[in-house]
Amino acid sequence: MVVNKAYKFRIYPTPEQATLINKTIGCARFVYNRFLALWGDTYKETGKGLSYGACSAELTKLKQEIDWLKEPDKFSLQNALRNL
Repeated sequence: MVVNKAYKFRIYPTPEQATLINKTIGCARFVYNRFLALWGDTYKETGKGLSYGACSAELTKLKQEIDWLKEPDKFSLQNALRNL
């Protein structure tokens, strides 16, 4: 007999933590949408999409241009690219 258990957790972030969570989600959404559009444009022009390596290199350049992309954790932005 197999017994499955489930646990529910609720987090109560401080206002500073909530702000950082919202910024992280917003930046990840921005990165995903920007590179999705770039991937689509590249595919229309060349018939091939972009690789993860090319997108990651472009993200590094983009972070140098846009200061607010430096605030969230870098792994959240990289995961947005991986999910793409």
